[in-house]
Amino acid sequence: MTNIENPWQQIGVPASDYNVRRVAESGNVPLYWGRDSAGHYLFVVELDGDHAAQFKSDGTSVHGINVDLRAFGSGAQQGLVLTLERQVDNDLFLGLCETMVSSLKAVNDSPTALAVALAHLKRWKAFLAGKKSRLLSPEEIRGLFGELLFLRTLYLKHMDPILAMEAWGGPEGAHQDFIFQNTAVEVKALSGKERSTVRISSEDQLEALCDNLYLLIYRLSDLPDSDQAISLNGLVHKIEAELAEAEALETFFHRLASYGYVEMVEYDKPQFVVMNRRGYRVDEEFPRLVRSGLPDGVVRLSYELELEKIGAFECDPDEIGGT
Repeated sequence: MTNIENPWQQIGVPASDYNVRRVAESGNVPLYWGRDSAGHYLFVVELDGDHAAQFKSDGTSVHGINVDLRAFGSGAQQGLVLTLERQVDNDLFLGLCETMVSSLKAVNDSPTALAVALAHLKRWKAFLAGKKSRLLSPEEIRGLFGELLFLRTLYLKHMDPILAMEAWGGPEGAHQDFIFQNTAVEVKALSGKERSTVRISSEDQLEALCDNLYLLIYRLSDLPDSDQAISLNGLVHKIEAELAEAEALETFFHRLASYGYVEMVEYDKPQFVVMNRRGYRVDEEFPRLVRSGLPDGVVRLSYELELEKIGAFECDPDEIGGT
């Protein structure tokens, strides 16, 4: 699941207090792997000065991880100490720590380091509270990437960011990925290697109460050498930087957690380029299987649509999302 071997196995269990070893990849803010006398795995962020007030104001609790601010080193420093309380969660804890290491490399001061670390913990708390505390599959990565592409289109071109975040209902279990005003949009993302079909995963995806229902398809290719390529983590960072309202950001990260995403180094790849996008207007003539048209007793079906056969319903993708 992770890019490095278990770093805690290289650290002996002390008779008291804890042993630490500096993280090789850490930058100006020292980071440490550690183990305490009970054998628990630790991750420590070393901070210069007193940060008790900031920790009290912005701190959070995470199920299965003890989060504490302790005196560290000679006494002029403090340490944000994360302690894994259950060994069964080793891989997830390592994923959290790897992400923190990556995010803290460019940080030069202790207050910022503490703020970054606490922000990560809050996102992981939402992630661990969800039902998908695991790595996303390649199909799920593409699916989320496609939804984020359309989300950006909504708030950059058509509506206020807060309204765009509220319209994104797919992670919350809505029948379509986006529902706003009198429009519903189902987003699909295909790899460049896939044949020209798209999978419809339920009898509800192409049936909506809205007057306007669209199917939007992105075709993605993994081209890491391209200047236009971007990873899932990169796209999330781009959206985070573009959202100014705290309410929009909060909803954004809640939706990501519901989808099963939290930043991990594994999501630095693949790096996608959008090869093309196609929009289709789903009307009464569109070929589909829907709940209202199924015989009694037929439930939970999925099927594939051949893109070549639905060309008559193609529309300009730019009209999708227009108000």
